[in-house]
Amino acid sequence: MGAYILRRLLLIIPTLLGIMVINFALVQFVPGGPVEQAIANMQGKGDVFDSFAGGGSDAGTAMGTQGENAYVGARGLPPEMIAELERQFGLDKPPLERFGLMMWNYMQFDFGESYFRKIEVTDLVLEKMPVSISLGLWSTLIAYLISIPLGVSKAVRDGSTFDTWTSGIIIVAYAIPAFLFAIMLLVLFAGGSYFKIFPLRGLTSDEFDTFTLAGKILDYLWHIALPVLASTIAAFATLTLLTKNSFLDEVKKQYVITARAKGLSEKRVLYGHVFRNAMLIVIAGFPTVFIGIFFGGSVLIETIFSLDGLGRLGFEAAVGRDYPVMFGTLFLFGLIGLVVNIFSDLMYVLVDPRIDFEKREG
Repeated sequence: MGAYILRRLLLIIPTLLGIMVINFALVQFVPGGPVEQAIANMQGKGDVFDSFAGGGSDAGTAMGTQGENAYVGARGLPPEMIAELERQFGLDKPPLERFGLMMWNYMQFDFGESYFRKIEVTDLVLEKMPVSISLGLWSTLIAYLISIPLGVSKAVRDGSTFDTWTSGIIIVAYAIPAFLFAIMLLVLFAGGSYFKIFPLRGLTSDEFDTFTLAGKILDYLWHIALPVLASTIAAFATLTLLTKNSFLDEVKKQYVITARAKGLSEKRVLYGHVFRNAMLIVIAGFPTVFIGIFFGGSVLIETIFSLDGLGRLGFEAAVGRDYPVMFGTLFLFGLIGLVVNIFSDLMYVLVDPRIDFEKREG
């Protein structure tokens, strides 16, 4: 197993390098850049995209760092100022040199400073991390706590009225986009048009520091309830059907027939033998599901509920052309995702020691 883990760890290097190369190359061809954003800020437009809205000669052909005449809206600014902005952002160097320097710093976990916030990228990520972890962890745990018992019940009662009705509910839940469900929750329970039971924004109340420990826990759960519910819906539907199908596949295998032939009770067969094997793929996939909820779909949920997490951080960095934040978070998230894939394989071995990835590769 050690050799397998070592190979997977070594494979992270070219995979992560490929991710960074592709995204860095794509950014070079995207109109606008940090200099454009700085010019837009100085002209009071606030957003680099406003520079392209006017069309005509001012819309031009802004392509990053192709000289002062390439910057939309740069007319009237002295070339020295443009050159100084390029120097400040490190765009006065050739792209290949910039990429090499960036990757060298990233290998030392030096992600630099945000262009426009003047804060270290690492500090920004750590500041936003609690929100995203709260959404990802709670959503994953709740999805598993609901999906596993429900999936097993559906498998045991396969074809029954209970199975039919719950399948209908699950399909509807899966078909509803998370952001649409989030808006519906806001309208119904956060003062939109009906009830005002839950708060509209934030992870805690303004008076959070004055609460007792019990009060802080209740306040936190009060604020996180609707965002977690909105994030859970898609994962809950997928996991329930996965649990049911996995359970049904195991029930049809020979060892189950043999156990029944030996006179074991149905309960002993199902929960003493089938359950462990059926849960292999479900439990071992926990890290992957968590990362999926942690990264995927968080932008809309965080925006709708006014939560300041990693999803919004990445989106705002892309819109604002804050390259250190863009590429720093991309590197970190890519590294975390690749490591979690290895951890998922280890979970398979932990749940079922009979699995040997080295023999499979051989």
